[in-house]
Amino acid sequence: MTSKADAQPDALFPATNPSTHQSLVRDAPSEAEDMRLTQLDQSKEMIIRGRVYDVSPFLKRHPGGSIINFQLGTDATDAYNNFHIRSKKADKMLKALPSKDIDPALAGDALSKDYEKLRQELEDEGYFRTNLAHITYRISEVVAMYLAFGALVWSGYWWLAVLVGGIAQGRCGWLQHEGGHYSLTGNIKLDRHLQMITYGLGCGMSGCYWRNQHNKHHATPQKLGADPDLQTMPLLAFHKIIGKKGNKLWMKLQAPLFFSGPLCTLVAWVWQFIQHPHHALRVNNFTELTYMAARYVLWHFAFRHMGLASSLQLYAVYVAIGATYIFTNFAVSHTHKDVVPKSKHISWSLYSANHTTNCSNNFMVNWWMAYLNFQIEHHLFPSMPQYNHPKISPRVKALFEKHGVEYDVRPYFECMRVTYNNLWAIGHNSDRTHQD
Repeated sequence: MTSKADAQPDALFPATNPSTHQSLVRDAPSEAEDMRLTQLDQSKEMIIRGRVYDVSPFLKRHPGGSIINFQLGTDATDAYNNFHIRSKKADKMLKALPSKDIDPALAGDALSKDYEKLRQELEDEGYFRTNLAHITYRISEVVAMYLAFGALVWSGYWWLAVLVGGIAQGRCGWLQHEGGHYSLTGNIKLDRHLQMITYGLGCGMSGCYWRNQHNKHHATPQKLGADPDLQTMPLLAFHKIIGKKGNKLWMKLQAPLFFSGPLCTLVAWVWQFIQHPHHALRVNNFTELTYMAARYVLWHFAFRHMGLASSLQLYAVYVAIGATYIFTNFAVSHTHKDVVPKSKHISWSLYSANHTTNCSNNFMVNWWMAYLNFQIEHHLFPSMPQYNHPKISPRVKALFEKHGVEYDVRPYFECMRVTYNNLWAIGHNSDRTHQD
C-alpha cells in the first residue's frame, strides 16, 4: 500500500481507491524529512554517511553514469552503500570531494538508521559473500538448457525445443541480472564480463546499457521522471497518469497483448536490434558487440540446415517465449503499485516498503523467478546474492513491522492477477487502477 504522502502529493496525483490488500501504513516522507532535505543545495549536494558532500565534480563524469543526479538533494547514504559495496575506489573518491559537517537537523529518520544497522549485521554475518557452487550451478543450468534446445531442434521436436530455448533465454536474463549487480562472483570486472556473455549470447542484449538503466530503477523505483521502467510509452502504461496520452484503442488492448506475448516480443526486438547495440556502439563497448554478433553467427551455423525461412521462424517464436517469460515476471513486483511524483524524495527503505511486492516463497516460484520473487529484499540489498533473500526475509519483515510499514507479500498468481487488472484498468480508464 502506498503511503498518504505518495498517493496524494498534489492535484495531479489523485487518491487511488482504498486498498483491498490489508497492510500497515507509514507516511513518507514526513514534514521533518522534507524540511531537512530543503537545507541541501539541490543542484550539487547530498548526504552520505552523516556528512554533506558537494558532488558537482562528478555530475558529468560519475563512473556509474547519470544515476548520481537522481540523488541530489537527498540522503544518499543507502544508495551509496549498496551500489559501492564491492568498489575499493569509491571511498577514496568520496573522501576527495568537498564536504562539511552535517547540521543536527539533517539527522536521518529511525527507519533508515535501523535499516543501516541491519545491513551492517548482514554484511558482518557473510550474507553478501558469493558462493562458487551456486554460480557454477546457475551457469551450468543455462548451458544445459541451450544444449537441450539445439538437440531437440535437430531431433525434430520443434515446439518442445522453442519452449526449452525460450525459458533458457529468460533464465539468461535472470543470470545476467545477478551479474549486473556484481553478486555472482563478487569481482566487479569478472561479473561484468559474465554479464556481457550471458546477456549478449543468451539474449542478444547489452549489459552496459542494462546497468545504466537498471541502477536508476533501483535508486528510485516507481518515481516519475526517474525510474526507466515507467518510461514505456507509446507501447504500454503501468500507471494512469502515464497512459493519459496513449492511443485509446491501443491502451484498451495493452493487458492482453502484454500477457499473451506480442508486446513483450516487440520490446525484445527493439532492445535486440536498436537500443542495446546502439548504446554499446556509442560507448565503444566492442567486446559486448562481439558477443551479440556471435549469438547470430552461432544460430546460423546451428540451424542453417532448416533453411533461412524456418530458421527465422524458429528464432521469432524462441524470442517471443523468452521475452514473455522474463517481462511478465518482472512486471509483478512494482507495476501495480502507485508512483512517486518527480518532486518527492523518500528514503531507500520506503521505496521498498511502499512500492515493491514479494511473491510466494516456495521451491517452484523461487526457481522460476530466480529468487527475485523476494523483490523487497532485493531492493533493500541489491548486491546480496539472491539465493540469500529467503534467509533474511523474516528479519526484513520484523524491521518493517517495528516501524509500521508494509511488508507486501502475495501468492504468485495473485501478483499476476493484480498486474493484469492494473494494465486493463489503465487501458479502460477505470477507477480500479492500483488496487493493491
